[in-house]
Amino acid sequence: MHLIENACNAGARFSRACAVVGYSPRTIQRYRRGGSINADGRKAAAARRVPANRLKQQEVKEILHMVNKPEYAHLPPSQIVPLLADKGIYLASESTIYRILRAAKQLAHRTRAKAPVHKRRKPLQATGANQLWSWDITYMKTTVRGQYYYLYLLMDIFSRKIVGWEVYPEESAQHAADVFSKAHLREKIGTKPLVLHSDNGSPMKGATMLGTLQKLGVVPSFSRPSVSNDNAYSEALFKTMKYRPGYPSEPFASIEQARTWVSSFVQWYNEEHRHSAINFVTPAQRHQGIDRQILKKRQDVYRAARDKHPHRWTGQIRNWDYQESVTLNPQKSSRSANETQRGN
Repeated sequence: MHLIENACNAGARFSRACAVVGYSPRTIQRYRRGGSINADGRKAAAARRVPANRLKQQEVKEILHMVNKPEYAHLPPSQIVPLLADKGIYLASESTIYRILRAAKQLAHRTRAKAPVHKRRKPLQATGANQLWSWDITYMKTTVRGQYYYLYLLMDIFSRKIVGWEVYPEESAQHAADVFSKAHLREKIGTKPLVLHSDNGSPMKGATMLGTLQKLGVVPSFSRPSVSNDNAYSEALFKTMKYRPGYPSEPFASIEQARTWVSSFVQWYNEEHRHSAINFVTPAQRHQGIDRQILKKRQDVYRAARDKHPHRWTGQIRNWDYQESVTLNPQKSSRSANETQRGN
């Protein structure tokens, strides 16, 4: 206060002097009137102010007693208010009753009904090839409007390798079972444990498909209803396929043409494409287990380059670490560590 007074006596403006010491002019004025320099009187007044239309505690208890009677306990306030009005009773507005029930934690499930439980599907983890597969079906346009070819695609989530595919003119559980059986035999799974994840489409849950999985000892896993992110690896693969430059701009004239194109895509994706989520090795290299040596060789090359010209390096070498595991639908706590795994 003395600094502000001295500055004002010397000709400084009151607002500028207050700004220098870090207080507003109104705060200094309130302090001069005998108030506290750090207390906001408006907040204290608001805390003491009681609305004139506020319900008394007894009235709140009466409302809770009324809405919890057996004839009203199963109804929402929007139903209770008209029923009471028909009996000539007015307690409060709908919004007020909603607010009272919310404060009492009785807004819903005031009877035997249990609150819904929202659980995320348990994460599935793969530490090697042929432990966890994902599959889905996508449309491929034809020259006939409204008609499509259907691409059945299975991928190994650990390696990102496409382990099975086929194009058919229709969707069916039988086709799905055929594609999976061939892939299962080709990968020599035998009696090894395998989980197959998919969404909730009818081919995925058809009796023929489920019977085939049971016969082969494969555990089926399904996405939550209407949650496409639960099958994110297959969805990302389809996006990579349809948005790469080589995807035909015109519809497929025949199913043979569609199969030929998919065959070339699978060859490129498995054998040539350096996948970003597995540190830029090909899916085939990771599926065969040779990616660890490839990544170690890259580390050696970078270390040698840093040792040769240390003045050109300001930090660590590029991360060429081997990815030990891949998780399908990780929990939120581990999502950040897996958020890049689905990229293609």
